[in-house]
Amino acid sequence: MKLFRVFFCLLILPVNAHAFIIPDDLLKQVAATHGPDALQRLTDWQSLSVALHGLSQPDQLETVNRFFNQIPFLSDLEHWGTEDYWATPVEALSTFGADCEDYSIGKYLTLRSAGVPEDKLRITYVKALELNQAHMVVAFYPTPESDPLILDNLINDIKPASQRLDLKPVYSFNGEGLWLTKLQRQDERHIGTPERLDRWVELNRRLIEGLK
Repeated sequence: MKLFRVFFCLLILPVNAHAFIIPDDLLKQVAATHGPDALQRLTDWQSLSVALHGLSQPDQLETVNRFFNQIPFLSDLEHWGTEDYWATPVEALSTFGADCEDYSIGKYLTLRSAGVPEDKLRITYVKALELNQAHMVVAFYPTPESDPLILDNLINDIKPASQRLDLKPVYSFNGEGLWLTKLQRQDERHIGTPERLDRWVELNRRLIEGLK
């Protein structure tokens, strides 16, 4: 099941090919549970989806990267009481906390809603060498052979992967597939579908069921 299709069809309602509206009942639930600031963050996200329609692709990347990077970092253990939880954008914005997976999921879904093609985007699992820990980013490929641009919560600047020597790629995925990843696509190996990732499947389930 493709996450962005679930996202469009069941979590938010499409206005046109590029923008969306968040259902009123979801907004009311978030306001009641998390307060007016959470409601404002969701309406800001909705407004962002409209504004992205008129931007160039580089500006789309920059805008989305900075929007989600405003969310404070919280570890899953601190935030959700578990070691590894992949939050939906509604969860991250409502609770105003995220870790690297949550930033990446929010950016990926929002760029897809802006019409960025699936084959240009990968959520990429890397090792952050300076931190000596697992990390996740979004890679954008202007062309299949391009040095990808990296959208990362560690820095606001979007740099080519070749300039991010602090990141070692491990695997990447999108709604279409799962790959063992090298710096360039011609060096990668397709290893299946994203349904092999249990937390991706669980995220799909929560989007389908509309859990907040």
